[in-house]
Amino acid sequence: MSNGKRALRLGIAGPVGTGKSSSIANICTALAQEFRIGVITNDIYTDEDARFLKAAGVLPDERIRAVETGACPHTAIRDDVSMNLLAVEALEEDFDPLDIVLVESGGDNLTATFSPALVDAQIFVLDVAGGGDVARKGGPGIGRADLLIINKIDLGQYVDVDVDLMIEDAKKAREGGPVLGVSRKAPETVQALADWVREVHARFVKGDHTPVDPGPMAPHFHAEEDGEGYMHTHAEGEEAHQH
Repeated sequence: MSNGKRALRLGIAGPVGTGKSSSIANICTALAQEFRIGVITNDIYTDEDARFLKAAGVLPDERIRAVETGACPHTAIRDDVSMNLLAVEALEEDFDPLDIVLVESGGDNLTATFSPALVDAQIFVLDVAGGGDVARKGGPGIGRADLLIINKIDLGQYVDVDVDLMIEDAKKAREGGPVLGVSRKAPETVQALADWVREVHARFVKGDHTPVDPGPMAPHFHAEEDGEGYMHTHAEGEEAHQH
């Protein structure tokens, strides 16, 4: 199902533990028989997310590759995307044709956004265990990603979160932008996610999809091993690290 050019590049971002890798696994499981999919995972010093996906058996191992950024993983999806772009292009070249390449950001906060130079569309992932108020807090990823996933909705009853209210709050924060509540235990929600990916891919193939820049990440704090840390900003023209 190649478009005769390059694959649709879809970014997945969100805080640690929200289920970015499981969201990728859901997409691959639902669509692997329909599309040729590749995955690039990002983290600072580890390939753990890639190993998780390989162990899950959602794709052939060789179509899942890890990028170890060696620094703030968000820098490699926003400020200098060359490391990721080379990995995506190499994957596409090795398995030409691919229809979709999923690029997972390393997670540590609510601010991550992808450069449109790297991906064509982006998904931001939250989960109910992070608190029902998180979606209301907004931010570039929550507010302006192409899709917001509220993940692990089956856990709402166990963590005292009103899932319906959280989804409504998310829709308000996104001014009506698409929001999906997803649980891997609810096949219809995974199917809704797969349908969204199908729609984006169809627009991409037709030439009707234009990547939208959700804007730069907000300044955020990075802790260091000695207990201290620094403020990190991705604003153009500012120092990357502000101690």
